[in-house]
Amino acid sequence: MSYETVIGLEVHLQLATKTKAFCGCSTRFGAEPNSHTCPVCLGFPGSLPVLNSEAFNFSIRVALALNCKIQDLIKFDRKNYYYPDLPKNFQISQYDMPLSYDGFIDIPSDGKVKRIRVKRVHLEEDAGKLMHEPARSLVDYNRCGMPLLEIVTEPDLSSPDEAYEYLTKLKSILKYLRVSDCDMEKGSLRCDANISLRPKGETRLGTKVEIKNMNSFKNVRSGLDFEARRQLSAIKDGEKIRQETRLWDADKEATNPMRSKEEAEDYRYFPEPDLVPFVVDKKEVERVLKALPELPEARCRRFVKDLGLSEYDAGVITSDIDMAEYFEEACGFYANKKAIANWIMGEVSARLKDKGLEIRGLGFSPRWLVNLLELVDSGTISGKMAKGVLIEAIDTKRDPKEIVDQKGLSQVSNPGEIESIVRSVLAKNEKSAADYRAGKKNALAFLMGQVMKESKGKANPAMASELLKKEFGE
Repeated sequence: MSYETVIGLEVHLQLATKTKAFCGCSTRFGAEPNSHTCPVCLGFPGSLPVLNSEAFNFSIRVALALNCKIQDLIKFDRKNYYYPDLPKNFQISQYDMPLSYDGFIDIPSDGKVKRIRVKRVHLEEDAGKLMHEPARSLVDYNRCGMPLLEIVTEPDLSSPDEAYEYLTKLKSILKYLRVSDCDMEKGSLRCDANISLRPKGETRLGTKVEIKNMNSFKNVRSGLDFEARRQLSAIKDGEKIRQETRLWDADKEATNPMRSKEEAEDYRYFPEPDLVPFVVDKKEVERVLKALPELPEARCRRFVKDLGLSEYDAGVITSDIDMAEYFEEACGFYANKKAIANWIMGEVSARLKDKGLEIRGLGFSPRWLVNLLELVDSGTISGKMAKGVLIEAIDTKRDPKEIVDQKGLSQVSNPGEIESIVRSVLAKNEKSAADYRAGKKNALAFLMGQVMKESKGKANPAMASELLKKEFGE
């Protein structure tokens, strides 16, 4: 019997507000433990929460960008459970009347476009952070009350690769909205996954297992891949899949049992009495909708239509908002859009990877990239030299023009000067010259290398090659 994989994802996004969801405590990352707390986020008796308007507007922005419908009447609920990182013993969340519902994201899958339905997007507060040591556990309540958006899909994903594509697309949209830094290392973006298997053709869902502790999209894909294989092996061995929560162990590349899976009734949801239900102003929703920025898909289409990029190039560049804006700024100074795209996707991206930086943190402006391309176009430096200049410009935070001038790197493009070098090389390498005349084509490459060596790499390669062949009567 053949089985198919069914996956649903729950993404928790920390919103980039200055203060917490229901109090005025700072959300700054990296502060001393328990220094950003107050009676409200610690749940002291008599303290009352007040909804952060910026967090609410950010939430509406995300919901609309994900094609969701906004709930007419908004209500908050208490999700009750007991754990050391939750000082109130309940979490302010949303249950039966979430902020928004019925959205979607389209992703590529097997050469086609597949629609992944977004079941709901709702606003809630975060819990604290536990730090376990050999003899004790410590808790930092700074994270308590941080504004979180929970973005939940329907079980529409059919493979770990589709889950990876969905998360990549979702993160790109969220970055365009400027509502979060989406930094998984800081916990700003977290993902839990529900996965089950069922016989192909079956419509009922199988027993689902939740996977937690996946701190990168790569780990989400790896965790789902392992769990799909584990469940399939268990089913074939006649075992019954248990509904449970499992933790991903990246070192062992395996999932391990954590606890039995809770259902909604386990949390005893009830309406939050300190936050009254309220009607969403439709005019405010319209205002947020009109203010949405150009999103990745729309920008990609524009880059193809207006700037002449291929769909692939446009897709790569627009996947990151900072890269897309960097590209557009460079295009304002330079006509060859394809050349800019090639350098950004090639040498610039390689430097980003080496340094572990985003493009805006590289310290190499779009104007400097154009300066570098103009140096190549004018024949001042070769393409090969330009790569070295780029590295030095990034390392020293200097304009490529300044580096070329100070180091005297300008190419030799004077025909007479290069012709003199070519003749000198031929005189010193008569055997190689004879080999080339005898039909050994690789001898020409050797002679070109000697020309570049004698010119200390400054000879214009195209001109040198042309003059070398001219000496052979070609």
